[in-house]
Amino acid sequence: MAVVLYAAGLFRKNRTAIKPFKESSALVTQGPYRFTRNPMYLSMLISLTGAAVVLGSVTCLLVLPLFAWQIATRFIRVEEAMLTERFGEPYIAYQKRVRRWV
Repeated sequence: MAVVLYAAGLFRKNRTAIKPFKESSALVTQGPYRFTRNPMYLSMLISLTGAAVVLGSVTCLLVLPLFAWQIATRFIRVEEAMLTERFGEPYIAYQKRVRRWV
């Protein structure tokens, strides 16, 4: 949760949209964005994994790959296309430098 709050704070500091599919006004590449292009989504996935382990739920663990696939296809790919269109070469260079997940 701390990573999500920190990343959200960076968005507020840079005065850019935090909600998915809203137009970004700034390219945030500091903080956790130096290591992953999607720290908030990654944090959600890690939190769900932790909850599944703590609850001892095999069913929850089996759903995790589906959750990751949904996030990647329905959110990340769309957001990356929007960011590429909005920021062009700086975002493409960022994609080459920083991995999508870890």
